[in-house]
Amino acid sequence: MKIVICDLKIMSVYTRTGDFGETSLFGGKRVLKCDDIVDLYGLIDELNSFIGLLVSEMAIVEVQNFLEEIQRDLFTIGSFVAGKSTDLSDIGKRVKEIEARIDTMDKSLPPLRTFILPGGSNHASLIHVARSVSRRVERKAVCILTVCDQHPNIEKKHMEKVIQYLNRLSDFLFVLARFVNQQEHGIEVVWKSEKT
Repeated sequence: MKIVICDLKIMSVYTRTGDFGETSLFGGKRVLKCDDIVDLYGLIDELNSFIGLLVSEMAIVEVQNFLEEIQRDLFTIGSFVAGKSTDLSDIGKRVKEIEARIDTMDKSLPPLRTFILPGGSNHASLIHVARSVSRRVERKAVCILTVCDQHPNIEKKHMEKVIQYLNRLSDFLFVLARFVNQQEHGIEVVWKSEKT
């Protein structure tokens, strides 16, 4: 029996190259870790981690699988933001798929006539957290869109696709939270403004 040992390059967990507050974008450009681009892909990573938490908590396999596809999309978007030449064609297709899933879930939900408080079942509450993080990522992406001319690796038309994707993802997570609340008999609490 032959034993073949692959010569794989092992990545070290620590490189020490960021010890003084800098990091590298794709292509080798060094920037401060507080740079807006780094902030955006850091927020994307945060969102991806929250969605990973949802995947681990969800009981519906189909939803788990779809959320994992979203995680892959977020890695693609993060690499694009960090300056890697990235094919974003699947992102546009995914927006259509997200819209179809929203429409399907929405048909089974009571019409929404007022704002609701984020919450309900534990799972729905976690989804609302992911939704609010997604909105934060979207806001940061819009900031980057306004200064695309300062970032030669980021084309405006591609950033617009990313923003559309993030906007639809937030909508999806909102409807998913409502759908899960319905499935788990969570109570949606209606927001009522105080009388003046």
